[in-house]
Amino acid sequence: MQILRFSDLCTQGQAQGQRVFIRADLNVPQDDAGRITEDTRIRASVPCIEMALAAGAAVMVTSHLGRPTEGAFQPADSLAPVAARLSQLLGREVPLIADWVDGVTIQPGQVVLLENCRVNQGEKKNNPELAQKMAQLCDIYVNDAFGTAHRAEGTTYGIAEYAKVACAGPLLAAEIDAIQTALAQPKRPLLAIVAGSKVSTKLTILQSLANNVDQLIVGGGIANTFMLAAGLPIGKSLAEPDLLDQAKAVIAAMAARGAEVPIPTDVVVAKTFAADAVATVKKATEVAEDDMILDIGPETAARLAAQLKAAGTIVWNGPVGVFEFDQFAGGTRAIAQAIAQSEAFSIAGGGDTLAAIAKYGIEKDVGYISTGGGAFLEVLEGKTLPAFEILQKRAAG
Repeated sequence: MQILRFSDLCTQGQAQGQRVFIRADLNVPQDDAGRITEDTRIRASVPCIEMALAAGAAVMVTSHLGRPTEGAFQPADSLAPVAARLSQLLGREVPLIADWVDGVTIQPGQVVLLENCRVNQGEKKNNPELAQKMAQLCDIYVNDAFGTAHRAEGTTYGIAEYAKVACAGPLLAAEIDAIQTALAQPKRPLLAIVAGSKVSTKLTILQSLANNVDQLIVGGGIANTFMLAAGLPIGKSLAEPDLLDQAKAVIAAMAARGAEVPIPTDVVVAKTFAADAVATVKKATEVAEDDMILDIGPETAARLAAQLKAAGTIVWNGPVGVFEFDQFAGGTRAIAQAIAQSEAFSIAGGGDTLAAIAKYGIEKDVGYISTGGGAFLEVLEGKTLPAFEILQKRAAG
């Protein structure tokens, strides 16, 4: 994928004295008092800001936060808590600027945070007039927000159309590189783990991957639907019987290429879905009518772990069981540890996946951890993300 990289512009001295507009993803969770409860996204955006400052640029940073109503700013929409945290991380004051669309006063070596961009009228629908005004604020536009790369909005797409220069920040560039390594030019065998409660939410992902991967490991409620499609009993487990034909089609598409969807041979069941539910390991053929499947069994986990350790590339989206309850965490733990021990290039994304990675402490053993939820899923679906599309267009001239 041919794009301009901000790191290259900085190395070449092209950011010196320039006004740089960075679209970051600073959409962090907050408690009822507005305090930030988890700051990963803010910390991940710091390298791009520091890169711009070190290059001698005048730096403007913006992001969305929450879901504000356009043109109706509320105190809860403010990036003020983000500005405070960013100031701590950068070791310097980061002023917060409101009503910035018509002009920002800033000098090289300074950094400011521009108030919640989604409050601006026309941001969501990528209004051309707004995009042109924002483009006039800067000499270089930098997209460093993979989490919003699947949206064609004013600060993610429109401004990139009109800015003098449009490029990818280090975080976005790293996502592009990881995606290409995992999906465009993967080392084989390529294994994908797609898990979640419903086949319907990830059907297009499964169909897309079925044409490319060597093994498609399904987990959670999705696995229950595939077990049902394979003629196995699933008791009262979460499943989507109306999608059995689609599940069978995915299995058939894989089989036609000599690939497979490994179906569990043993499972962990309980009579209720609860933190104190009693877990029982059963053969997949012996699930009772009142059983709920809440994890894969140890035999299945060991088989999948062996396949993961022998893989060339691994794409991971979703835990394979209810790992929040320890008695149903064995499958996800085994998979996480196998990925950590594998020599394969691995890329992981999605909120629950990141939570599992953190729980089992394998952050440093995963090749790349994606910061985007919806964007990561759309890439797996084979879609071209709007942010990638416009940066490629601009790079091509």
